[in-house]
Amino acid sequence: MSENKSRLAIVIPCFNEELILKQTTETLLNVLNGIIDKGKISADSYIYLVDDGSKDSTWEIIENLHSAYGEKIKGTKFIRNYGNQKALIAGLLGARNIGCDCIVSIDADLQQDENAIETFIDEFHKGADIVSGIRNDRKTDSFFKKYTALCFYKLMNILGVKIPPNHSDFRLVSKRGLDILAQYNEEGLFLRGFFHEIGLKTSYVHFDVKPRALGCSKFNFFSLTSLALNGITAFSIVPLRIIAACGVITMLGSVLLALEVLAEKYIFHTTPGGWATLVILMAFFGGLQIFCLGIIGEYLGQIFNEVKARPRYIKETEIL
Repeated sequence: MSENKSRLAIVIPCFNEELILKQTTETLLNVLNGIIDKGKISADSYIYLVDDGSKDSTWEIIENLHSAYGEKIKGTKFIRNYGNQKALIAGLLGARNIGCDCIVSIDADLQQDENAIETFIDEFHKGADIVSGIRNDRKTDSFFKKYTALCFYKLMNILGVKIPPNHSDFRLVSKRGLDILAQYNEEGLFLRGFFHEIGLKTSYVHFDVKPRALGCSKFNFFSLTSLALNGITAFSIVPLRIIAACGVITMLGSVLLALEVLAEKYIFHTTPGGWATLVILMAFFGGLQIFCLGIIGEYLGQIFNEVKARPRYIKETEIL
């Protein structure tokens, strides 16, 4: 397919974005039209908005945008909030069903540099199926969020999930990548890990993060923690193997301790000491056991959600 026939869809997950959504959409329309004018994408490229069960007027704004710009603006609305990852999946698969050659996903707050989309398209035309956006720094993040994010990426790499640091869900995916995504039915799919696991040709584009113009981030400590745990348990069983190794080490340690106690009593005929040490060890290993049970519980929770085979999300309505 020639470059000027590539149909692009820009997917935006939205949750309570009434303050900024109109501004964001019009900004992206300008970007879209600029790339069309350069002949890099087809004139029937469009924006696909996913309302993740917003409680404000987000959906009404989407309807108004559709009325104003016609087929350039498409959208779907969930019956309730299902979370950012599922809204992204719905947008990717929804745009695939409508028809496109590639999709760029971007956050509604537009902190990610929308001007990098043209570079994404250039990399796509060079043969990349996945183009991942990598932020240059985390200056806009709080101290806590910055260092917990860095720890998360390092931990994921240690556990065998090779995600580049500072990668977000700002990426381009080709039709080929979308067809592969459609084959994965797991409920807790972690997209950042998925797109690096499937092995398609990947390029990286670095961009600067802008301060959020209006509103506030919908991610809090608990949602970010949930996202991190889902990413770890969905793509790595290394924590379970660590638990098994801890069990073996603990067993060997207890055998050595038992031999030491027997030696003191029957060889040296002394009363075994170290009761304070014993209490500390009991408390430590008791806490370790509860921690290990918690990790196992996370994996059991993943299995529980998957075996129910419930739909990832339910659409209330869709405008095309």
